[in-house]
Amino acid sequence: MARGAPSPADLQVVRELAARGVVVTASQLESWRRAGLLPRHQRRGLGRGWGSVVDAVDPVVVESAAVLARHLRQGRDRRLAVLEWFAEAGMPVRPGAAPVPEPAICAVRRALVWVLERSVSQRLVELARSAAGAGEEGQDALYAAAGRVLGAYRGAANPALVRAALEAGEDVPVDAEGDFRSMVHLVAAVGLGGQEVGSDALAEAFAAFGMFGLTVEDWAQMLGAAERGEGPPVDWGQLQQSADLVGQVQRAGDGELVRARTVMIGLRGFYGLYVLHGLLLPDTPAQAALRQRIDDLGVFPLLDHVIAVNPSPRQFAELLVVCLEPFYDNLYETLMEQLAEDPVIFRFPGDETGVVGFGEAWMGAVRDLPGRDGGAGGGPGERSAKRS
Repeated sequence: MARGAPSPADLQVVRELAARGVVVTASQLESWRRAGLLPRHQRRGLGRGWGSVVDAVDPVVVESAAVLARHLRQGRDRRLAVLEWFAEAGMPVRPGAAPVPEPAICAVRRALVWVLERSVSQRLVELARSAAGAGEEGQDALYAAAGRVLGAYRGAANPALVRAALEAGEDVPVDAEGDFRSMVHLVAAVGLGGQEVGSDALAEAFAAFGMFGLTVEDWAQMLGAAERGEGPPVDWGQLQQSADLVGQVQRAGDGELVRARTVMIGLRGFYGLYVLHGLLLPDTPAQAALRQRIDDLGVFPLLDHVIAVNPSPRQFAELLVVCLEPFYDNLYETLMEQLAEDPVIFRFPGDETGVVGFGEAWMGAVRDLPGRDGGAGGGPGERSAKRS
């Protein structure tokens, strides 16, 4: 075989993918292999001086090439495709579909670092650190930059309020949205230290999450007690370390990155169920129990802040780092325990139609919204549904 000519094994991969309607070339396969994205064929030695041979093409090579072909588009950076691949490999396998193989974890780590180094979050962290020795001018620049980013964020309306408004044919109340501008104080604490920012400002920042149902006064009391030595001390160094997204990825083990993906995908499902309740998802005892557990823990505002139902590769990278924190791992396990107690999410008790009947009930609920019967313009209920 002439130097540079495609190997028989690569030609077989090309043929197998072509049969599925996936077009790749042997040169693409070799390029992906050199980049560490595609596994090499398993070869068997023929003895001293006789070289080696590929007896059979490993299905993992074929499936890995298929995933790359799906996610790589002309002009797109390969590292974004790697993150999409890593996300897809963590999803449940559809019936009859081939499992998606895992990408090389070293390639995943490189992609995560590359994305996070360019993220707004990491730039804010670096700005916060630089502000520590830059005087009042540097601190003013930090507050201005963080305020621009955080002031644009709005949380989702409470799903229970959305559902009630839709069922009544009313508009979703706009004052149900959260305001996270005060969280700029947390960014400042990363660079300047919690003592410099002050307990009152940090109380506003923590209360903006709405977590655990604690008010500004509740947080101020706890932080003030810690500041006076009357309560457990606050480890601001841990906050500063957690804010360093790139550092967290570099310190995490391979298994920790995979576990964080499991936690993120699981929390995304629980968050999605909670939000869809507001969009008239038919209620079942299992769903109600899950929502109640989330309400009892007071963590919906936090999930609303950190979880995206359909994240881009860049969002996926940031969410994955968040889910490295033990708090989210414990939350995931708690909700999984609740789900195990009543796993029948999409079925009504005693209804033999199962998921099909559940879907029909959902469509019927949307179809019967107040205001959908008359005229092309529809009533307030229809307008609310479109906005939601």
